[in-house]
Amino acid sequence: MAAYSSYAQQLHGRVADAQTKEALPGVNIRLLHATAGCSTNAAGKYELTVAGTDSVEVSYTGYLSRKIAAKEIAAMPVVYLQQGTSSLNEIIVSSSRDKQRRTEAPVAISTLSPQTLNETKAVTIDQVLNKVSGVYMVDLGNEQHTMAIRQPIGYKSLFLYLEDGIPIRTTGDFNHNALIEINMAAVKNIEVIRGPASSLYGSEAVGGAVNFITASPTLVPTAKIQLEGSNWGYKRTDFSVSNTGKKVGFAVSGYYANQSNGYMDHSDFHKLSLTAKVDYQINEKNKWTNAATLINYKTDQTGGLDSAHFFAKDYRNFQTFTYREVKALRVRSTLEHEWSSSSHTNFTVFFRNNTIGQNPFYAIKDIRGTLKANGQINSDGFNSYGLIVQHKKRFAWQDAALIAGVSADYSPATYLANYIDITKDAAGYYASYRATDSVLTDYRVGLLNSAVYTQFEFSPIERMRVVAALRYDRMDYNFENHLTPSAYTGAPSERNNFNAFTPKVGLTYDLGHQRGLYANYSVGFAPPNISELYTGVKVPVLKSATYQNYEAGGWLGFAQQKGYADLSVYRMNGTNEIVSVRNADGVYENRNTGATKHSGVEWNVKYTPLPSLFVRTSGTYAVHIFKAYNDGSKIYTDNQMNGAPKWITNTEVTWKPAIIKGFRIGAEWQHISKYYMDAANTSVYNGYDLFNARIGYAIKGFECWLNCMNIGDQLYATTAEKSAYGKTYRIGPRQTFTFGVAYTFTGK
Repeated sequence: MAAYSSYAQQLHGRVADAQTKEALPGVNIRLLHATAGCSTNAAGKYELTVAGTDSVEVSYTGYLSRKIAAKEIAAMPVVYLQQGTSSLNEIIVSSSRDKQRRTEAPVAISTLSPQTLNETKAVTIDQVLNKVSGVYMVDLGNEQHTMAIRQPIGYKSLFLYLEDGIPIRTTGDFNHNALIEINMAAVKNIEVIRGPASSLYGSEAVGGAVNFITASPTLVPTAKIQLEGSNWGYKRTDFSVSNTGKKVGFAVSGYYANQSNGYMDHSDFHKLSLTAKVDYQINEKNKWTNAATLINYKTDQTGGLDSAHFFAKDYRNFQTFTYREVKALRVRSTLEHEWSSSSHTNFTVFFRNNTIGQNPFYAIKDIRGTLKANGQINSDGFNSYGLIVQHKKRFAWQDAALIAGVSADYSPATYLANYIDITKDAAGYYASYRATDSVLTDYRVGLLNSAVYTQFEFSPIERMRVVAALRYDRMDYNFENHLTPSAYTGAPSERNNFNAFTPKVGLTYDLGHQRGLYANYSVGFAPPNISELYTGVKVPVLKSATYQNYEAGGWLGFAQQKGYADLSVYRMNGTNEIVSVRNADGVYENRNTGATKHSGVEWNVKYTPLPSLFVRTSGTYAVHIFKAYNDGSKIYTDNQMNGAPKWITNTEVTWKPAIIKGFRIGAEWQHISKYYMDAANTSVYNGYDLFNARIGYAIKGFECWLNCMNIGDQLYATTAEKSAYGKTYRIGPRQTFTFGVAYTFTGK
């Protein structure tokens, strides 16, 4: 509780984020007509001596400042600050693994704020991530997905997905669909780095890194319950409870989602997500954080449709028995120690337990000329035991700072696949399957990821910030094949390792008047993961893919801080990039290309012409080219890469009329341009334009909303490809209405 005394002339209180109710450390509290001032501590508390009846200014980077009379602030239990609509000066953590101003990071990075997440009311993560320039997250149904950031749409592990800076799955073990394991109810904000981030995060951080930052305990007691459902049988319940006592705070959140009787048959799913976090502020110099997330997920797999069924809007599945089941547990413990105001260390240990069982549609192989096919039921699992130690030191010389760290992740993994015999009907549908005792794959891999990294930054001249980073990664595979090696059962038992140095150098320059420039050179690398390297091959032949990235950009505040714009231009050259090729029998095969070239322009503009009106547009124009690639029979050099739309844009307008406080209404336009469906550039998918609308109302803790996705019920495909097997389209969600209600209790 803040307190004021005309005799003692003392103010003391707390400061928190108005949206998340989390404590804000480092907030500036100063008297308007005196030199006195202070900053909030790690718990958001402050103490300030007042000279007379002065007013107080409360300010923090990325937030709107408040000027409050001393007597008024004395009556406030907590001072709440609102985040600014412009992201020009916000604090980010992903680009350096430590807090820094956005304007000091020489990378293309975007932030999805707590307000954006709350107002979007996303049922799936792609509904918010697609607002980020240069990002196209592809909805494959029931929270399954693939990604395209400075890359074509594909299924390769070229994007690193993090939760509070730690990879969600162990790198090297089929990471591309890892966002199934995110608890959306626990996410506070999201930071997206576009381009290679391997110099800090290691392998697979090539096209970009997506860091989901989870909610910390609130400064005051809070509790929330949320219910929502759709016209296609989707139901979901979210909850959260949080509070902080003297030194200990906790946050518990989760959701249960269930889909049944959707517009496609065999498309049901359910998911339970739970996250718990406990913060213990031992003293001013030590903080201990423990967190755990549990995921239990199972979905039917829908697969794609051929041209005839797609354009006829025939939503029957070609099979009714394929599925994916995921069970995941993540636990981490972090101790933060502040040696001094210029030196601190973080020590993190973590554990993961993960199993993925499935009867995958993409493993079904037709037997030509018969009504028979075959497939597999497989299970992939691993345990992870890891640690990350990071130290940061600031120096008086040239405002320099050094970050250094080591990490290790030992993840023994197993994979087992059994052959199944499949029967088709005369119309080509897979009617049933018979399990067999025939084992296709049975192996164990001792996977060890180890790394050391460092980053140094300084200001050689006023307004310029230079950053240089270097990381060394080594991935050791100890492969044990429990079957006789063959083209079906896998490679012989052996030890393999991949290693790489990945540097980055960049600079930012402040032009003044809320304008600035940046440039960087960075390298990314992605070794083949376990299943790519060893499954279904006699001899492992895949090589690590490497990427040389050159980019430049800048940012601009305009219209008296009512507007914000940023721009990035990049060129990324890939060597030995791994691509997925679908053979005539329908089965996918991984191959290295010789060389690829990726280049493009990304932009993001936000503008608030009126206090009640917000406009945002973001997008990318990119070209992805095979510079040296053949499949043994055809040469594709200089062809455009398949699955690579040149234009991806997302535009949004939101109106919050002042006369109806708490009311909002918005419209969104998503544009995906045409792209080639095959490497030979013989077939084109024409892309699509999708329109969405959102309306909501909030008053005194109560909130309700109605979202309409795909307003025109347009037929479109989230992926479209042509192969020797034929053309395949993954149907995008039909017109969907989602209605929800929520109530949030906030104490004092």
